[in-house]
Amino acid sequence: MTAHATITFHGAAGTVTGSCMEVRVGGHGILIDCGLFQGTRTIETLNREPFTFDVGTLSAVILTHAHIDHSGLLPKLVAAGYSGPIFCTSATRDLLYHMLPDAGRIQENEAERRNRRADRADETAIEPIYTEADALATFEQAHAIGLRQWFEPAPGFKARLWNAGHILGSTSVELEVAGIRMLFSGDLGPDYKAFHPDPQAPSGFDHVICESTYGDRVREDITIEQRRTLLEAEINAALTRGGNLLIPVFALERTQELLLDIASLINSGRLPHPRVFIDSPLASRATEVFAKHAHDLEDMDSGEVFGHPSFHYVASAAESMRLNQMSGAIIMAASGMCEAGRIRHHLRHNLGRRQSTILFVGFQAAGSLGRTILDGANRVRISGHDVAVRAQVRRIDSYSAHADQEDLLRWINARKPIEGSLFLTHGESGSTEALRRLTQAADLAQSIILPRIGECYALPKGAPARRIKTGRIDVQEAVTRDWQNDYADFATRLKRELGEIQSASARREALARMSAVLQSFRERRTARDSQPRRKADRK
Repeated sequence: MTAHATITFHGAAGTVTGSCMEVRVGGHGILIDCGLFQGTRTIETLNREPFTFDVGTLSAVILTHAHIDHSGLLPKLVAAGYSGPIFCTSATRDLLYHMLPDAGRIQENEAERRNRRADRADETAIEPIYTEADALATFEQAHAIGLRQWFEPAPGFKARLWNAGHILGSTSVELEVAGIRMLFSGDLGPDYKAFHPDPQAPSGFDHVICESTYGDRVREDITIEQRRTLLEAEINAALTRGGNLLIPVFALERTQELLLDIASLINSGRLPHPRVFIDSPLASRATEVFAKHAHDLEDMDSGEVFGHPSFHYVASAAESMRLNQMSGAIIMAASGMCEAGRIRHHLRHNLGRRQSTILFVGFQAAGSLGRTILDGANRVRISGHDVAVRAQVRRIDSYSAHADQEDLLRWINARKPIEGSLFLTHGESGSTEALRRLTQAADLAQSIILPRIGECYALPKGAPARRIKTGRIDVQEAVTRDWQNDYADFATRLKRELGEIQSASARREALARMSAVLQSFRERRTARDSQPRRKADRK
């Protein structure tokens, strides 16, 4: 009997982060990516859940690229007992050497920080999802594979990697198993992106799994020179205000693109020599990897870039804190969505200053602090502090490392014929739905599927995929804004709104009413929990 292939979506389905797909045939399974969930606190709790697949039956992992939402749970996988190979490009492997231990340190520091909080004094201590030691062990299992080179990740599987044009080392994964051809896009870069050639891949597949991050967005076609002109204007305007220019950055790729453009503007005399601080040890180490692979990069002909004398790489936390006393500087700090890292203390010290500027140059996931600021919040909570937003908030869209709607449609069209199903993943619901309508109208595949986390599909040859397991409804309800976002908003308004009540007695009455509402929920829950279970429930 011929073994049948299945695919299960363990992440990045109905949401952008947590990329993880399991392809299984008979007794062998491989993962495409094993990424960290990012966004709302509820979504992030998925990182702490046990894996929903059998780690012991995995034969291999193929990693599309080094971004943490694709690689960030690999140390947890290894700590759970996985001892097999992790296949990726040489550049991706070099980046993992820095990125995974950094992620482990973040996990350890975040657990320690949260355990120190006064409001957690009586709660069980939080353990890190994994440690720096787990991450170092993971790196030892990474194996470098060249582009377009066939290899056998597991018995019965053939695979090869294609340039995805997204970040340094990023790939799409072509996979053949049980007579079925499939292609995983990974994250795709836009056409004419700095550093990298346009995405490449063959055509003619049974099933294609394609990202849809910007499936609802068409960006204005813009050259690298036009993008530099936009950046030049934003820098000049910010420095004219007299405050700092904060740029939340992803340590990998976005930082290096900005350094390329700022260096080019300085070298051509279009900018004076501003003080540029790269306040991310990981970004500094990633930049070293870019320098190592400079011979593979495009657009490196504008003079000194990564070692420019205007650039100052900030190493220690003490150096980072001293930047709080500065004005008129450009500070690039991670993380790009403002969910962790040094950018958060810079935001605490600059958001309330009218002369400061916050410039967003990357995707902000729903529920992230960056998205909240970008959407126009007047006040935000940062590490337990209520912070007013008075700074100028600006955005440049042209730095995206993701293909937009038109790029995605061209890429999918070039993969035809798709005889089975086109799966649209790695996007919020509006993005995937918009791309679905357009791909359906253009008749780009026999069937188009928007999978959900937890769903499993049978993958026949030359025919549409068939769902054999439904997804997790609880996860889908939490992929955007959750109750903790609402709580943060409520907490930032509470003291101010109580202060607007005229008398102290009326304020106490308002507090008593709020307490009564909470008490009613507790009583209702207690009453429900104390009811005898029905006979059917006891079976």
